[in-house]
Amino acid sequence: MKKKSAIIEWIKAILFAFLTILLFRTFFFEPFTIPSSSMEKTLLTGDYVIVNKMSYGPRIPLTPLSFPFFHQTLPFTENTNSYWDLLQIPYLRLFGSPNIKHNDIVVFNWPIEDERPVDQRTFYIKRCVGIAGDTLEVREGQVYINGKYNDHPEEIQFDYKIKTDGDSLNNDSLKLAGITEGNHMQKKGEYWFTLNLDNLEKIKKFPHIISAEPLIDRNGAYNDYMFPENEHFLWNVDFFGPIYIPKAGDSVNLTKDSLPLYERIIKVYEKNDLRVRNDSIFINEKYATSYTFKMNYFFMMGDNRHNSADSRFWGFVPEDHIVGKTVLILMSIDKSDEKNTLRHDRWFKTVHETK
Repeated sequence: MKKKSAIIEWIKAILFAFLTILLFRTFFFEPFTIPSSSMEKTLLTGDYVIVNKMSYGPRIPLTPLSFPFFHQTLPFTENTNSYWDLLQIPYLRLFGSPNIKHNDIVVFNWPIEDERPVDQRTFYIKRCVGIAGDTLEVREGQVYINGKYNDHPEEIQFDYKIKTDGDSLNNDSLKLAGITEGNHMQKKGEYWFTLNLDNLEKIKKFPHIISAEPLIDRNGAYNDYMFPENEHFLWNVDFFGPIYIPKAGDSVNLTKDSLPLYERIIKVYEKNDLRVRNDSIFINEKYATSYTFKMNYFFMMGDNRHNSADSRFWGFVPEDHIVGKTVLILMSIDKSDEKNTLRHDRWFKTVHETK
């Protein structure tokens, strides 16, 4: 009887610990790892960060029939989902709509992964450069909100063309300067590197450097893979917008030309029947010249402006996709070398402390 009692007590303790951790991850804090360089130099590949879900109000799980701690697929499998989408709970966030501030670093679910439920979509981490109600424009890679410059130049980086007098650049010197992305160009003595302002000043002091100029697309040059993938909007990664970011309760005029900007919101995110007949727009079988938004939306960009798949490519992030705010780097491992070197100087750093 004593043995059985002890076993039962252990089971209770383990179950209590499991539920406590689960509730803590769901409603308070959750760890994430940085898988790519899209947020460098603010966040580095191999950083392990803590995301505060209380900052924007915890989101009630939308897919309750899922295995805890396993996102999308079960371990040791490639195609076995860790969830059943038979039951979906309507979007609900404690404390109302998320109060995201300009330049917050936000974790969210990738909006265009339509084959999965919202809360089972891939996690992305980007800087929120535009909030609901803003009019955003990108000029020469820099963000302007409602016509005013609203960027942190010391935190963002761009691709630069570096010209030398023909001598090769020393790899050890580049690494010491914090320059990790780049390569030769076609012409001898020409390189491209991804640099922030600090890197740029350091590389200019290298011997044999002739010039360093940003690789910026031409204004009006059309890239057909940019949102909204329509010839009416001649946008690219460096010149984008102006574009209005929808706010719940606000309305926009709808025309055949403006519809591509908000078509996905109307049809997919807010689940309306949208049809175009003879240049006329019908929403839920009613002729429409305007649309009133039900949710708030946000515009996300990576600090690595020339190496980030973000809202410039796939559009707005709905509020029901928001997970939380990145607040702390718990630890950091440099996975670019075989040694997996520990970056001790980044451990336990709040995000705003990292430069």
